[in-house]
Amino acid sequence: MSEIQSCFKRYETKYLLTYEQYTAVLEGMAPYMKPDAHPRYSLSNIYYDTERYDLIRTSLEKPVYKEKLRMRSYGVPGSRDKVFVEIKKKYDGVVYKRRVTMEMQDALRYLCGARRGGGSQISREIDWFLQFYRPIPKVFIAYDREAYAAADGGELRITFDTALRARSNDVDLRLGDHGVPLLADDVYLMEIKIPGTAPLWLARLLSDNNIFSTSFSKYGAYYKQFVLGGRSAVMQKEVLLSA
Repeated sequence: MSEIQSCFKRYETKYLLTYEQYTAVLEGMAPYMKPDAHPRYSLSNIYYDTERYDLIRTSLEKPVYKEKLRMRSYGVPGSRDKVFVEIKKKYDGVVYKRRVTMEMQDALRYLCGARRGGGSQISREIDWFLQFYRPIPKVFIAYDREAYAAADGGELRITFDTALRARSNDVDLRLGDHGVPLLADDVYLMEIKIPGTAPLWLARLLSDNNIFSTSFSKYGAYYKQFVLGGRSAVMQKEVLLSA
């Protein structure tokens, strides 16, 4: 995990890779990228939405502007461990992410309206989001991440996510990072995060391996499979028990 930031502004492009494409990218980027300071870790997220899933439904329509709210932890937190409350916006292809850090127990109280934020500009943005949408915790999504940073110290970052898993029961970061799969085991979700255009070597590497961007959303994948697709929380529990 890189040095903690409160604000991000960058382009984020996603790709679904086969194992062969994943290994080709690792080999091709080796002269230009290095493992992050913490190269492997697990991320756990609670996505907040309205009762009728208005936020993800709007997002899947691919509007010029969209936003979402989540609570995130690295690993499984306890009540006194630090977590992030993040508001993520996307406008005209540019991603803006703003987040505050607080203890898990305080984050739960904050997001249910039992306490105010810290008074910062970011907190006021989240306060407005909470007052406008009245969101509730809808789904837990976790995944394992492999992270790389630019070897020259630049801002390019490449991550690979695997073992995407979700649950809509026990939607609490403290209750473990288990869930039912959202992607096949041999699929890698690569994200390229950069403030501007991609370097020429990276564009050639993607082209040579027939790798093309996709508009994949982790929360969107859950919504399409388990809400639109009709797979209920009971079915999710049956899958978990049989695993």
